[in-house]
Formats: sequence, C-alpha cells, structure tokens
Amino acid sequence: MTARPALYWVEDFTEAERARLAPYFTNLDRPVFALRNLPETVKGALFARYSRSAKTVRRLFLDEFADQVEQGGSGGALSAPPVGQARAAALYQRVFDEYGDDSVAQLGGAHVACEQASNLLTKALEWGRLAAYLEQSTRYVSYADRPGGRWRYHVDPDVDASDLGPVYRRVLDGLFATYAELLPALTDHLTRVVPHEPGSSEAAWRRAVKARALDGLRGLLPAATTSNLGIFASGQAYEALLLRLRAHPLPEARSYADLLLEELRQVIPAFLVRVDRDDRGVAWSRYLAETADETAKVVDAVLGGAAGAGDEPPSVRLTEFDPAAEDKVLTAIAYPHLEVGEAAVAARVARLGADERARLLAAYVGERRNRRHRPGRAFERAVYTFDVVADYGAFRDLQRHRMCTIVWQPLTPDLGWELPADVADAGLGDRFAAAMADSAALHGALRPRFPAQAAYAVSMAHRVRFAMTMNARELMHLAELRSTPQGHPAYRLVAQRMHRLVAEEAGHRALAEAMRFVVHDEVELGRLAAERRLESRRAGPGG
Repeated sequence: MTARPALYWVEDFTEAERARLAPYFTNLDRPVFALRNLPETVKGALFARYSRSAKTVRRLFLDEFADQVEQGGSGGALSAPPVGQARAAALYQRVFDEYGDDSVAQLGGAHVACEQASNLLTKALEWGRLAAYLEQSTRYVSYADRPGGRWRYHVDPDVDASDLGPVYRRVLDGLFATYAELLPALTDHLTRVVPHEPGSSEAAWRRAVKARALDGLRGLLPAATTSNLGIFASGQAYEALLLRLRAHPLPEARSYADLLLEELRQVIPAFLVRVDRDDRGVAWSRYLAETADETAKVVDAVLGGAAGAGDEPPSVRLTEFDPAAEDKVLTAIAYPHLEVGEAAVAARVARLGADERARLLAAYVGERRNRRHRPGRAFERAVYTFDVVADYGAFRDLQRHRMCTIVWQPLTPDLGWELPADVADAGLGDRFAAAMADSAALHGALRPRFPAQAAYAVSMAHRVRFAMTMNARELMHLAELRSTPQGHPAYRLVAQRMHRLVAEEAGHRALAEAMRFVVHDEVELGRLAAERRLESRRAGPGG
C-alpha cells in the first residue's frame, strides 16, 4: 500500500525551480526519489553535502550545483537519451530467467535520496553490506527548526488514528521543544567554560563549540526523529533491501519499500522485475517475515521471555575470541610466500621465537603513517565478539560499520539512560531527566498495543544492548576511527574499551599494538583540530 501523502511534508518550489529540477530527479514532491542525468561526481558531491546540511538534496542542488550543471560541457547534464535501453533490459531479463545469474544485477546501480525517514527506518535501510550510505548528522545539523511547520519526527498512521495519537504528538513535541530551548543555554555555557585555544580562529572555535553542544543534546531526540539518507547501490543490493523492508515488522518500513520501488523502476527497472512477483520476491519476503516470527516464538518457548534487566550501566564485554588468533594471523601472512600447505605453514610459525614473530608481523604492518594505512587480509583471521550496552546515539554510529556482524535487542527505556556531563555541568540535568521520563512513559503506553512502533518514543540517550562480531582488520578501522578526538564521547569510549580488551583480556598485544592510531587520551574540545584543518584547506590554493 502506498504511503499516505499526509505522512510527509512537501517542499515548496517555484515553477522556475521545478523546471530546473525536473530533468535530474524522478519526482519533486515525494520523500524518496532517484537522481538521473547527472555526472557521477555531481551525484557523489550532492550526497557528501547531505550529511552536514539541513537542506534537502533538491534544495542543495538548486543552491550549490544547478548553475554549474546547466553550463554544459563535460561536467554538465547527460543530455543524450539512453542508447539501447530496451535491448539491455531484454538481455538482463533473459540472463535472469534462463541462467539464474543474479551477479549481472551487480553491474548497474542508482543514487537514491531517502528523506523524512525515522531513525528506526534508517537502521533498516543501512543493513545491507553491499551499498554506500551517507546519513544526516546530528552533530552538524540542528533539529531546532520545523520544516513544513512540524518538528522532525515520524508519526505512524495507526498510532495517530488511535486515542494515543494526541499523547504521542504532545510528548514528541515536548522533546523537540526541550531540545530547542536547551541548545542556546548549553552553547552559552560551553562558550564560557571551554578555553579558546591559542592559534584557533574565532570561527573554528565557535563551530567546535556548536558541535559539542549538539552532541550533548542529541540524546533528547527520539528514535522517531527523521533523517535524510543518500544511498548508492547496485540493482542486486536494492532488490535485497526491498525484500527486507517488505518483511519488516515496522509499518513505516513496508510503506517506504513501495516508495523506493516506484522510484527505482524509473532508473533501473530491469533489475527489479522479481520484487513483486508472487513466486519470487513476494515469496522471499514472506519467508523472511515468517522465519523471524517463528524464531521469536521458539526463543520465548525454549529460552524464556525477556527478563527486564533494569537500569544497567554502559559496558563493553569481550565474549568470544580465539586464543590462537595471533598464530593464525602469522600463518596467513606467511602462506602466500611459501609452497607448502597451510598446516605445514602453521607448524613452522609455531616454532618461531618471540623476536621472529615480532619481525614477521612488523614487516606485514609496515610503517603506518596514518590510520588509513592498514595491513591486509591476514588480520581477518582473528575474530572477536563484543557485547555492548551503550546509548542509542552511539549505536547509530557504530551500526554503520557494515563489515561487522551486528545484532541488537529491541530499543526500550529499560536499560536506563545517559546524562551527558556537559548537560549536567550546565545545570540542565533536571530538564533532561524530565524529558527522559516523558519518553519512557510514552513507550510504556504504546508497547502493549503498538509493539513495533513503541520504539519511536525512546530517546537516543536511552541505552540499547547489541553484539558486534568483527575481525582484527575491521577492529583496527573501527577503533582508530571512532576513538579520534573529534568523535562523540559515547562511541569513543566503546572503541577504546574494545581495543583494551583485545590487548589485555584476549592477550593479543601484538595485534593491539599494530592499531597504533587508537586514541585513549581525553580531549577538551575534540572537534577543534578538525575545524582548524578545514580552515587551512579552505585558505589554501583553490580553497
């Protein structure tokens, strides 16, 4: 069923603006649309701006890109009509039907903008590994404005039509109003207490302070908060995404699948013919939904229902690792350079002394000059599983590491919530706590009647439990990226603890030492260094 138009606000464009937009976007009045007739560099740049702007992609295009595109030339619009489209579609269909070769659907893709999607939906949209995503950031975008005359949160039609609809709107309006009221207060507090470091410009310092204030208050935002998300993916990845959304327990996800399919069929129709066929896509989605439902029933029957842990502090636990992981990594390092089987390589590695082992690992890791210089796939032989309790805001960032295998439990207020130190120091803790109580009460009212939608009410400061399994190469990437000074304190703590556990509990000190760009230092104004670098680049040639 197509989503009700009233769910989404419609952006106003003048007739002249609509004429400029029409060649490049598959529609001008719905929240999901595909990009077309644009160079790949322009589409990539549009999505790059997306994450740090409150504007929609279409407005960004008008304000920052349309003039250059319309000038023509090699960087302009693709004015020529598609060549051989009918023949290509027929060829793809024959390969699908006659040979069952799904891999050909990896050879074409599309850029799609997904706007006004709740934070619950964005996690479903970002589940697939074989796609690229760029989501609006709560650090660079303030949620104190009201586009279309409404706060930025999703309203489920069934909840809205019930007697809980007015309660839902009142509580979420209150959360956003509190966010908007506390933002200037927290910003003023930080400008008084955070030192203006020598060598920093006033503008860079103020941007860093603003980012820290937005970080401090993002916990007030509920999971219903809407976001803009850019996706670039192959036809195969979009097909898998649509099948998952159609089987999802959240009505918003199922409705959004219809919006996505309509737009994708305007740009890559040949790859999506199976999605709504009864014997293919419909059957696949039914399989996903039925197995998820049956699994939940069996878990409840044989393992018991949810126990309700009560308030639980943040934690990171290493629950599984291979004691022989370092030996396996060294074996994988040496294997391509020897002409014997793996068992024989492993036997030789086992006879190495400590100095020889260190020399072999050092050669493979090399002189890493920055965190982007990472050793190869031998590090993938060491695997770790972490059980994490952290606030939902941190989870949102960590969930994007798609090389990890991540599973999470339902988002509820049961595990308690985090009060950011800056908010407490500014004397705003009582207001924050009152908002958390309202969030939890609304969840409690929704849960019996709308179990899938109840999570919309839960604020990002509330904790969620999730498990992450990753190899040492991905851990190196995650821990070094997420521990950087400009990172959010909540996920910095998770990354730092993961790194320490690998060194101290697993005893894999050599692998942990190779992750030399993990930052364990505490920082005062973490975003400031990044703002300085940004100013330096802007001041340079062509800046």
